[in-house]
Amino acid sequence: MTTTHPRKELANAAWAIFAAFGAYFCMYAFRKPFTSGSYTGLTILGADMKTMLVTSQVFGYMVSKFLGIKVVSELPPHRRAVALLVMIGLAELALVGFAIVPAPWNCLCLFLNGLPLGMVFGLVLGFLEGRKLTEALTAGLCASFILADGVMKSVGTSLLQAGVSEFWMPAFAGALFMIPILGFSWMLSRIQPPTSQDMEARAERTTLNHVERKSLFQKYAVGLVLIVFTYLLVTILRSIRADFMPELWKGLGQTIDAKLFTTTEILVAIGVLVVQGSMVFIRNNRAAFFISLATCLIGFILLMLSLVCWNLGKITPYLLMVGLGFGLYLPYVAVHTTVFERLLAMTRDKGTITYLMYLADSFGYLGYVAVMLLRGWLGNQEHFKDFYFALSWWFAIISIVSLAGVVWFFARTGHQHSNKASSV
Repeated sequence: MTTTHPRKELANAAWAIFAAFGAYFCMYAFRKPFTSGSYTGLTILGADMKTMLVTSQVFGYMVSKFLGIKVVSELPPHRRAVALLVMIGLAELALVGFAIVPAPWNCLCLFLNGLPLGMVFGLVLGFLEGRKLTEALTAGLCASFILADGVMKSVGTSLLQAGVSEFWMPAFAGALFMIPILGFSWMLSRIQPPTSQDMEARAERTTLNHVERKSLFQKYAVGLVLIVFTYLLVTILRSIRADFMPELWKGLGQTIDAKLFTTTEILVAIGVLVVQGSMVFIRNNRAAFFISLATCLIGFILLMLSLVCWNLGKITPYLLMVGLGFGLYLPYVAVHTTVFERLLAMTRDKGTITYLMYLADSFGYLGYVAVMLLRGWLGNQEHFKDFYFALSWWFAIISIVSLAGVVWFFARTGHQHSNKASSV
C-alpha cells in the first residue's frame, strides 16, 4: 500500500482512462459491426435473420455474464490482460466462422462470438475500481461503449459500401482493430494498483469466493434486486436502440448515412461523461450513492420528455435519438460508475464492482434475449419504431417506481446502521 503525489496520481488516472477507453472501444469492433447489415430476405425458424443473429450473439453474451459472476470475481489481477487478449482472439475466430459457415447455421457462430466478449468488461473494470477517481475512470470506460456503438456501425456500413459482403464484414472489421487492442491491453497491465489513500476512501477490493458473494448479496438482497431489475429494463431499451439503430432511423424517416451513427453518440457520450465523471468531487460516499440514484431518475424523465416532444412535433429525429440515448445512458452508466462503487465504499463490505456488475448484466441480457425472441416471432418490421416507443414508456414508468424502492430500502438500511452504531 502506497501513497501517490497528486500530479503523479493524475498522470496515472489519464493513463488508466486512455487504456480502458481504448481497450473497450476496440472490443466493440468484434461485437457490433454485424448489426450494420440488414440480412434482408433471410429467416431462421420463421423469424427475420437479423433479429435471430442479434439474439444469438446476445445469448452468448448473457451466458458469459453468468459465468463471469464466478470467473471474473475470482480471477487474479495479474492474469486480466492476458485473459482479455484470449477472449478477443476467440471472438475473432468466431467471426471468421460466421463468414465461412453457410446460413442459417452461421447464427451459432455469433453465439460463440458473444461468449468470450461478455468477459471483457469485467476484466477492464477490474483495473479501475476502488479508487478515489473511480467514477472518472469508469466514466471514461463507459464513454467508450457509447461512442464505439455508433462508430463501429459506421465502420460496418463503410465496409459494406466498399463491397465487402454482409457475412465477411464483421471479421474484416475485427481484423482492423487487432493491433490496437494489443497495445491497449499492454497499457492496462501497467496501471498502478490502488494506493492506501484509495483504500481508505473507497475500501479495499479483493477477489471473492462463492461464500463471500452469497453473503454480500443476502445482506442487501431487496435493494440489489430492485437495482438489478431497473438495470434489466434499461439494458433492454439501450440494447434495442444500439442493435436496431438503422431500423429506428428508417422508422423516423431518416436516410441512413455512415456518419449518422457516430455523431449522435458523440453528443450522448460527452453529456454522460461530464455528469457521471463529476461524481468524483462528492467525497461523502452516502451522498454520492443517493445522488447517483437521482441521476438515474433524471434519465428516465428525459426519456419520457423526449418522446412527448416527438409526439408533439417539437423536435427532429436527430434530437429525438440524442434525447433517448442520453436518457438511457444516464442510468445505465450510473450503475457502472457510481451506484455499486459508492455502495461498497459506503458500507465497507467486502466486495467488488465486477461481481455486482456481472450480477446485474447477466439478468439484463437475459431480459434482452427474451424480448428479442418475443419480437422475432410476434413483431412487425413496419411498426418497429412504435414497438420501441411503447416499450420505452412502460419501462420508464416501472423503473421510476423501482428506483423509489431502492431509495427507501437503502435509506432505511442506513438509518438502522446509524442506530446500531450510536447504541454501541
